[in-house]
Amino acid sequence: MKTQPSRANGSLPNRINHADHFTEVIESEGYSKGSIAKYRSNAQALTEALVSAKLIPAELTDELMDQLARPIVDAASAKDKKHCLYRLNRFRDYLIENASAPARPIPPLDMSPRAVLKREYETYLRVQRGLSGDTIYHCLRFYDRFLTAKFGTGLGDLNKIKPRDITGFILRLREAQNAPRDKTGPSHLRNLFQFLFWSGKTERNLSSAVPKARQPKPTGIPRYLEPEQVNRLIEAVRGHKKTGRRNYAMLMLIARLGLRPPEVTAIELDDIDWRAGEILIRGKRQLHDRMPMSAEIGEAIVDYIKNERLGPDRALFVSVKPPFKRFKDAQILRWILRDAYAATGITPPQAYIGTHILRHSLATDMLRKGASLAEIGDVLRHRSAMNTTIYAQHDVDALRSISRSWPTAEEKQ
Repeated sequence: MKTQPSRANGSLPNRINHADHFTEVIESEGYSKGSIAKYRSNAQALTEALVSAKLIPAELTDELMDQLARPIVDAASAKDKKHCLYRLNRFRDYLIENASAPARPIPPLDMSPRAVLKREYETYLRVQRGLSGDTIYHCLRFYDRFLTAKFGTGLGDLNKIKPRDITGFILRLREAQNAPRDKTGPSHLRNLFQFLFWSGKTERNLSSAVPKARQPKPTGIPRYLEPEQVNRLIEAVRGHKKTGRRNYAMLMLIARLGLRPPEVTAIELDDIDWRAGEILIRGKRQLHDRMPMSAEIGEAIVDYIKNERLGPDRALFVSVKPPFKRFKDAQILRWILRDAYAATGITPPQAYIGTHILRHSLATDMLRKGASLAEIGDVLRHRSAMNTTIYAQHDVDALRSISRSWPTAEEKQ
């Protein structure tokens, strides 16, 4: 192993202090005693390796890190090797931030035509379309999947893409997923071909060649739960010792305010205006709305923050596992509702267990109590009044509340 002579004599105590202080940081993040002990052991082992090699943190390059860490990882049990490397890398991150260790090198920017086009597409999705980070991530995945299916690892002539290539890709996708009604793939492909035509990369707009997913014609009000069932589901999650308050507050936001799952997990602590009693909602297409926060919801959130929530993350809802980070997606809400069904014995009204059922239930209950479609649309934050008509397909009076008046001869002029 190549080593360099130390340029800091007598610095052993400082190195040991780095390991101790790093352990204090880990302890402050709420890890268990067993995990803290492992972090401490790995940090001390890397510190001792630095001392033995007569190195200081400022000399800890990528190559030296690999050389020093390898024996430590090899000594770990088979099940712990991956976690051991993760702990060592966290200690290295600490040394980069606090002990002048060299930053990790930035990989060179991929300038291949396909990578350049991908970055242009990402900018288009974010700036021109205003899509969320999650949607952009999935659009880029389908970008890679389709171009790989057509051209392999490179990028061929985009004008040679034919409608049969698109339908063939969709058919293979359907066979692999066994989900003929999934609209995700076709939707992301339309975004891709709209971009290629918009940017002048293709001569034709192939978005119209993407087949639509077959959807059943709506025949009535969407499936819903009765108010009593909704209340039972919400109450059922409160009994969990570690997550009861958090899960209760999250479901309350959907059931009482009609939020979408990603909107719940996107709420930041700073989005709550306690004096005005409002919450900032980060909706679709980066549109923000302020919604009133009832006393019931406010009390649930305060109870969660004061008695259950941990960690420095500014997201309102965080994981209960150290280091208590925000959720990467909104799947957690689906799992919470699934467990609530199991706890209460309530049969889900549809095979797919999704939290959208709580939005539908709220809208249906409002309709029964005499709310107009316009009022329901405001609560659900529909951008188009037509999206709300699914709740009143047989209620002509309700449909009249959002219909436009017939233009008169004077208005036409």
